Amino acid sequence: METPVTVETAAGTFLARREGDLVRATGIRYARAERFRAPVDEPAAADPVDATRLAPACPQNPTPLLDDLLVDPMGDLVVDEDCLRLSVTAPAGVQGAPVMVFLHGGSYRAGAGDSPVFDPRPLVREQGVVLVAVTYRLGLLGYLGGGPRQANLGLLDQLSALRWVQRAIAGFGGDPDAVTVFGHSAGGDAVAHLMAADGARGLFRRAVVQSAPLGISRGRARMSAAMDAAAGDLDAGTPLAELLAAEARVEAAAAPFGLVAAMPFGTRYGHPPLPAEDAVDAAWSAAAAHVDLLVGSTAREVALFLPGLPERLAVVRRVPLLARAAVALASWVVYGRAVRSLARRHARAGGRASTYRLDWGAPGAPLRAAHCTDLPLLFGSAQAWRGAPLLAGVPWSEVERRGRELRAVWAGFARTGTVEEVDVPGFLRTRRLR
Repeated sequence: METPVTVETAAGTFLARREGDLVRATGIRYARAERFRAPVDEPAAADPVDATRLAPACPQNPTPLLDDLLVDPMGDLVVDEDCLRLSVTAPAGVQGAPVMVFLHGGSYRAGAGDSPVFDPRPLVREQGVVLVAVTYRLGLLGYLGGGPRQANLGLLDQLSALRWVQRAIAGFGGDPDAVTVFGHSAGGDAVAHLMAADGARGLFRRAVVQSAPLGISRGRARMSAAMDAAAGDLDAGTPLAELLAAEARVEAAAAPFGLVAAMPFGTRYGHPPLPAEDAVDAAWSAAAAHVDLLVGSTAREVALFLPGLPERLAVVRRVPLLARAAVALASWVVYGRAVRSLARRHARAGGRASTYRLDWGAPGAPLRAAHCTDLPLLFGSAQAWRGAPLLAGVPWSEVERRGRELRAVWAGFARTGTVEEVDVPGFLRTRRLR
């Protein structure tokens, strides 16, 4: 049963709702932005703000693979270009709780903070944390560039959201000095780059980088230039439908550039708030003393993408030995190698770094330990996840059991900045580097 509740913060007064032992304030505006321009932080509202509607999703094209494997990732969310919103879920009456800010994935072109597959309630209820889910600009709207279009807008949106957290989260019972930003896939890539971003120092104390494709985050300049050229004269006045229709043309321009084209949209070095590509390692090292890091991946990340291979590569799917070798190699190149590199660099620079590897799912299932298998464990809503092909062969009781364990690890890191070392075959291995 829901009841109205008022939350007073330094960012304004929010009309939220009480759901049993939780308080939820959703769809809160953290910034405003003109199309292809940097966000402007939202000032404190003079009047109470309705915070009872879910944040709208950024306009985006369908993503058939994720739509099929995750059942209904968008649910009933409305779509609006005015999408710079966040939602807060907190235990009722809590004070000084750790804060966890979630950045969703979706290859920087899909997804939404309030997607039903990211239900925050199990994590908040079990672990006593305050969770903030951020919606930010995607695809052509957030990660294009060239001409009148500013690059890295989605990353700038996320910085704006983190500034809002610093101003307001104490009103929800969160500790602004104990903020952990965590993200999956493109969201994990964003978390890693926030660590190196200008203006991020002091906005968060800890970072969890989940399944980030950092192995394809560099060497993208020529591809990005080709995408910008393909976008032509798309500008602030282009009708939204025309802009979305142009996305296929822009992505096609990326195709000749090899593996990096697997995620055409993304962060761009040398454009605010990021340093030049040859300076990013130094920026990560400089951040190490100020941010505790947990970074990792699943054991078979790219198994998720085998069904989407073009027909000319279908033999990889049909030959089990070849499929296993391809999955292992590509998972290492795109995900695993960067986990080791980022963690070791962080520890050498004086930071606290921990790693994890998730190897979970139905034994022998094609999608065991694939990309995204951590999501139902962290955001374990039976309504959203039961029956998802990603979980084929896994009883829901097993999702709940392992989910409680993984949520405890993530929240423990948010509280302490480190993890207990565990090695559970068929589930999880964690390691502390320093």
